[in-house]
Amino acid sequence: MLNPARPFLIALRERNLRVLFGGLVASQAGDWLYNLALLAFVYERTGSTAWVGITTAARILPEVALGPIGGVLADRYDRRLVMIASDVLRAAAMGALAVVALTGAPAILAPLLAAVCTAAGAAYPQCVVAVMPRLVGAGDLAAANAARIGITSLCVIAGPALGAALLLLSSTAVVFAVNGATFLVGAAVVTALPREALRRPAVAVEEVHPSIRADLAVGWRALREHPDALALVGADVVSSAIYGALTVLFVLVGERLGLGAAGYGYLLSALGVGGVLSAGLAHRAASSDRPRRALVVAAAAIGVSLVVFTLSGSLAVAIVLAAAIGAGLFATEVVADTTLQRSLDPAVFARAYGLAVPACVAGIAAGALLAPPCVAVIGLNGTLALTGGLVLAYAAAAFAQPQPAPALETAWPR
Repeated sequence: MLNPARPFLIALRERNLRVLFGGLVASQAGDWLYNLALLAFVYERTGSTAWVGITTAARILPEVALGPIGGVLADRYDRRLVMIASDVLRAAAMGALAVVALTGAPAILAPLLAAVCTAAGAAYPQCVVAVMPRLVGAGDLAAANAARIGITSLCVIAGPALGAALLLLSSTAVVFAVNGATFLVGAAVVTALPREALRRPAVAVEEVHPSIRADLAVGWRALREHPDALALVGADVVSSAIYGALTVLFVLVGERLGLGAAGYGYLLSALGVGGVLSAGLAHRAASSDRPRRALVVAAAAIGVSLVVFTLSGSLAVAIVLAAAIGAGLFATEVVADTTLQRSLDPAVFARAYGLAVPACVAGIAAGALLAPPCVAVIGLNGTLALTGGLVLAYAAAAFAQPQPAPALETAWPR
């Protein structure tokens, strides 16, 4: 029987990986900690749901727009300095938000500072994923990715919960200040990582490009020339779009079950729990020499569960199906990220991954935006069935064909 905690235990054996994940927890929890307080603050000051929507967009759009540039920074400069600077700048943005909340400054500053905070973190995920192969043995890389993605999922759940508790006990200014402190903790933790592991990858002189545009072209070429890279990124984007759609569709499923908002909460929680509980399975899948087959199985778990949702009238069955979808989404991300880490040139990996990150964020937004009109046209069951069918069709088109000759794995210096 697969132990879902095994990837976390494997990852915790490596001291440097523990340090990296400590910084990741502080930064990721910080990203989500202040979200509720930020929206509450903006609504209290303006009384406008439009301003709430603008603020949400301000938090998301910089990640989409600047993600590729973040990948360039992660390849051009010492990653230790990039990560520390990212945390310090985000702490400063939170400090400024606390001042805005305390002084009665114009509310328009809130979405602007939220955008600054997101922009400052644009290179952080690329740095984390790029340095992991230098901190952990090749045999444990899949487990480390499963642990990383599991930790991120837990931060998405725990961050808003902690923020809500702080908001009940204090004020928005206090929440912003505490959030700033989490980023400073993250910066301090990163200083404990070995300098050599976080240095920028060595490149030949002729490969040093003077412009950001040229660097982005190098990242795109790395994805395009690898036989499976674009398909892997596409699987991540499709999974992100499914998640975005489910944040809308689960509201309607909860209503159909007669549970309203509570049903929505149960289903979203089941989605996260299914992912975390499948960590051991995702680790095993990513460790195999047949990632295509693993991704087809993950897509089947997602697609079939979505189709079966159309027949479900029971909360218990719906929770099991949501957990199965969560497991498929989790496994897809672990397998795709691990395969890319093993296959792409370390000197260009962050630039290539920097193109994938904003595509996934855009996928979440696209899924959330497309779900309502689909429901209006073909109904809830039709949308669930169509979504499941599209997942299965993508997997069949991208991964069901014969496996090409495997790319030579890159040896990362440790």
